[in-house]
Amino acid sequence: MRNTVQTTRWRKSSHSGDSSNCVEIATIPTTVLIRDSKTAPGPQLGLSPATWTTFLTHIRKYEPFRVR
Repeated sequence: MRNTVQTTRWRKSSHSGDSSNCVEIATIPTTVLIRDSKTAPGPQLGLSPATWTTFLTHIRKYEPFRVR
């Protein structure tokens, strides 16, 4: 995967506030990129849009049970 850190618009959840203790996502035409906000130039995980949608569906299904 080419270096997309400088050319891609990354965003994080509004629930994160000013914290750097979160993950960020970015979308490029065929991939959803995920990275740790504490190590922005570090590794990125790339998922297909279909896999990302499946992941979000699973998270939303079990979100009421998460530990806060």
